[in-house]
Amino acid sequence: MTSIELFDTTLRDGTQGEHVTLTAQDKLRIARRLDAFGIDVIEGGWPGSNPKDRAFFELARDVEWRHAQICAFGSTRRVQFAPEDDPNLQELLRAETPAVSIFGKSWTLHATVALGVTLEENLDLIRSSVAYLKAHGKRVIYDAEHFFDGYRDDAAYALETLRAAAEAGADVLVLCDTNGGTMPGELARIVAHVCERFDQPIGIHAHNDSGCAVANTLMAVEAGARHVQGTINGIGERTGNADLCAVIPGLQLKLGYDCVAPARLATLTDLSHFVDEVANLDPVDRAPYVGRSAFAHKGGIHVSAVMKEPRAYEHLEPEAVGNKRRVLVSDLSGRSNVRYKADELGIDLQETSQARKAVERIKELEHLGYEFEGAEASFELLLRASQGEQAEFFRVERARVHSEKGDAHFECSQATILIDVQGTRTLVAAEGVGPVDALSKALHQGLSDFYPCLDDVRLADYKVRVIDPQDGTAAQVRVLVEHRDDVRSWHTVGVSANILEASWQALADGLRYYLLHHATTGSAEAAPGDGAAGDGAAGESPPENEMAAPAAPH
Repeated sequence: MTSIELFDTTLRDGTQGEHVTLTAQDKLRIARRLDAFGIDVIEGGWPGSNPKDRAFFELARDVEWRHAQICAFGSTRRVQFAPEDDPNLQELLRAETPAVSIFGKSWTLHATVALGVTLEENLDLIRSSVAYLKAHGKRVIYDAEHFFDGYRDDAAYALETLRAAAEAGADVLVLCDTNGGTMPGELARIVAHVCERFDQPIGIHAHNDSGCAVANTLMAVEAGARHVQGTINGIGERTGNADLCAVIPGLQLKLGYDCVAPARLATLTDLSHFVDEVANLDPVDRAPYVGRSAFAHKGGIHVSAVMKEPRAYEHLEPEAVGNKRRVLVSDLSGRSNVRYKADELGIDLQETSQARKAVERIKELEHLGYEFEGAEASFELLLRASQGEQAEFFRVERARVHSEKGDAHFECSQATILIDVQGTRTLVAAEGVGPVDALSKALHQGLSDFYPCLDDVRLADYKVRVIDPQDGTAAQVRVLVEHRDDVRSWHTVGVSANILEASWQALADGLRYYLLHHATTGSAEAAPGDGAAGDGAAGESPPENEMAAPAAPH
């Protein structure tokens, strides 16, 4: 198998993306994970541009890197400085990395307009900078900035800039689609042309402005490139860089190139999520290979086929990249979806009629506005209710919510509930930051004496979606609630034209779900009572709550 050198620029080019900020310690954490994954070269930043990147290289010196080379980034020298006097080149040496990457101008437009130098002076800047760094024992990776635009305007001169770097000793010549506008067919032809003319390894650095960064990278390798640059999750300037989470499995699993050990490739999804977490970014569910939806199946026909033969609707085994198959339940579901989910939950749906009944109930509820794709706890309660399993645990006989708002310094929300647990009726009142918070606190307060385990449960997230905006303030709303304990999280859903009723459904089902799982392990403090599971989607009907309209829904 032909080996490909993987060059990661998440810590440099990736941080130029909007909303991406990493501290020196953040960079070090990510670099360690990249090293463990099997990345060959990790570009840590531009030490000549900011103190944070210099701090990273200081930290990196004390780390024993198992696989990767750490690389500092910079530009060719400025025209007014000799190499030994150029501040940027000196910062590259002070970084004390085994490898350096420097960029130079390949496009006549940039040389004459952006730099304001002659074409011959530009060649000398490239030649002398590379030679100086090589003389100091560095492995030099030369980035030919705007190479494809330059080649399009003046192919002979673009090739001449590469020749200047090569003759000075550059170890790798990287062709950069800096503007991200080159199409795959044209890019492949240019890369093949360059590979025919140079003995040095050729690399590719693609941006995604035309949505072609991954395709361009794969095409470049097929055309002869053996060094690939990109970022984890494709973060980077403007629309981002080539996404290594798609490039690496594409090269290795689809095209047969050797990038990383198969066992490491199986950690790719974890690596993707780790970088998002450290960078405080929301994961992209639709991301190829590593996204939460990459192997998610919703249509009933699809699920039926996947259950018989996964290859029917999956281009590879999700475990190869550390992902997993997911089956979604919605109004598009068939019995196959329900059976698959029941098997996952350990629920035995022996009779076809039971699966059919569950499917009919799901379709009915989704028509009303429920959505179970993001509320699997509510779906489990519904499925267990269709099996006759009881998960009542408590019943609210009456609920009232009152909100007041006075001047800028006065606001109050109070919830009062009358709750019945195994025949014991308790009246509870609680104040909260808004009516939903007050409801949640009152519910916890009323149940805590009966179920102390609920002290470990907290409300982690609360989302509201208007289903029929054309109906104005009378529109149905869908509330999605996330509860969490010290181990895991779960989601429940409620729907109503009354935002408080929808919130109540989701809140109550969230606690019922938790108590149900404690009961099955023998750790619930009280046995469940009679009745259907849940107040909303899982049960037959919601309670008749008395709720005063709030001044401002929370």
